Amino acid sequence: MTVPTGRRERKKAATRQKIADAALRLFLEQGYDAVGIRDVAAEADVAVTTLFSHFASKEALVFEQDEDFEQRLTRAVTDRAPHEPLIPALRHEIQALVRHCTADSVAPIWRMIDASPALRKYEESMRLRHAESLATAIAADPDLSVTPTAARAIARFVIDAYSLAREATDPQAAVGEIFQMIEAAWVVTCPSANSTGTARP
Repeated sequence: MTVPTGRRERKKAATRQKIADAALRLFLEQGYDAVGIRDVAAEADVAVTTLFSHFASKEALVFEQDEDFEQRLTRAVTDRAPHEPLIPALRHEIQALVRHCTADSVAPIWRMIDASPALRKYEESMRLRHAESLATAIAADPDLSVTPTAARAIARFVIDAYSLAREATDPQAAVGEIFQMIEAAWVVTCPSANSTGTARP
């Protein structure tokens, strides 16, 4: 997650992390459906109101890095250097996210998510939200000159690349394969792609 700078921000981040860690520990030990919000608050030694000031729902406790992932994706667009190709920047970020989400240490978490209809639904809505945020960043970039529809389409492709690669036998190879198709679509979509949108051959 993003490292906070001020003392108050660090304290708030530490509390949030303590709650998330307590929730995940209980969910994995007892099962997601068997654990309630009050159980998590008690385990983290915080008030229920404090828990809800950090997490809007029980599902959000599982996806503690949701906001950080979303910011990383949009920053791949907004923070790249002038004339830096867009698609390779997004591919680099998706590769990092896939690497994180396919590590052996997170396998039990994904098994829990896959077994829960509520968590699967939340994860799907989260991906759609990430795609919309990414699309907004792409459409707002004056160097790219793409329509909102094109920006949304490319953003959906990028988010789907993450989802598909995570489930593949060879996740990193899947990222490369999918992004070849995304790059081809981007060149057609953005006439200036060879200078600002994608890697030159």
